[in-house]
Amino acid sequence: MNRIATMATIATTVSAAVLAMATCVQAAEPVKVGFLTTLSGPASAPGVDERDGFMLAMKQLGGKLGGFPAEVILVDDQFSPDAAKQGADRLIKKEKVDILSGFVYSNILLAVAPAAFASKTVIVSANAGPAQLAGSGCSPYFFSASYQNDAAHEAAGKLMADKGYKRVAVIAPNYPAGKDASAGFKRYFKNAPALELFPKLGQLDFATEIAQLRAAGVDAVYYFLPGGMGINFVKQYAAAGMDAKIVRVMPAYDADQQMISNGDLIAGVANTGQWSSDLPNEQNRVFVSSFVKEYGHQPSMFSAQAYDAAMLIDSAVKAVGGKMDNKEALIAAMKSANFKSIRGNFKFAANHYPIQNQYARVVVKGADGKYVNNMTQTVMTAHVDAYVAECKMP
Repeated sequence: MNRIATMATIATTVSAAVLAMATCVQAAEPVKVGFLTTLSGPASAPGVDERDGFMLAMKQLGGKLGGFPAEVILVDDQFSPDAAKQGADRLIKKEKVDILSGFVYSNILLAVAPAAFASKTVIVSANAGPAQLAGSGCSPYFFSASYQNDAAHEAAGKLMADKGYKRVAVIAPNYPAGKDASAGFKRYFKNAPALELFPKLGQLDFATEIAQLRAAGVDAVYYFLPGGMGINFVKQYAAAGMDAKIVRVMPAYDADQQMISNGDLIAGVANTGQWSSDLPNEQNRVFVSSFVKEYGHQPSMFSAQAYDAAMLIDSAVKAVGGKMDNKEALIAAMKSANFKSIRGNFKFAANHYPIQNQYARVVVKGADGKYVNNMTQTVMTAHVDAYVAECKMP
């Protein structure tokens, strides 16, 4: 779909439609979006999904945002906060982007946010939603098109408490989103987990953690292990012959990704999140069918959020008439969220994080032999994150 040219830390992708539009308009200054995400290494799968969802929306929008010529500049953060800061600096100072988007990992977003806010560059996160930016560190220049990090984990905690599990283990990476995962799960599970593990972010060998799980005698385990971490954990868990009676639950975005590579190993596993491919609204049906046609596989939640991020930006650019230097008007337009989300109704809380439902889903094999996630119940309705009261928006 895209032509990708890679320089040291920056990869620029411009859709054919964007090129064509730029040629036609000639002197018109395009709306510029810097899309910074993880596109290389074992942690790159969510970033690739993000990019694909965002660029699908750009294709459907005819390479425009708000009806104006647009340019999307893709940057590979290399799963490194230092590389991300360098890439963001280039996007802000040299490319003079109007908006930054993307961001899979919270430590990457937190590394970039100070420079973006100082330059009054609006960030629309397509995934990462750290607690720091939801509470006391909230900013008028930050919007989440995804979720606050705790949300899917809060829903998992509530689901597992409602089902009556007593001895539960929680596994999450030792970084900001992992800490948010643990905090969110415990907030609604109510009881202290029997075992809580924080492997290093990016770890790929889980022999030690699996041995600890086996010894703990738990009846259920909740694990948030993004990218290659989760893929390896699931394979090693099965290879270790872990007791099938130990119930497994995971976040929806991890389950979506693992359906492709590990479908047989996670069949029947429940997962929680704010979107499902079978949500019954027309926007979602169009998105899912278009994504499958474009890329040949089911979209993940990372793709879905990025698609919504592009549509949110499109609505704001349209509202300000392409006048991207009018920051106050741009922020007001973002806050109004006047677009048709694939999640159905979409609105922001005071800290610019979405107010939205949380669903439970289960991984099942479809008639075509491919795995899908089917929604089973609504766990939380119009859920607001736990940090909004701490946000005193400047």
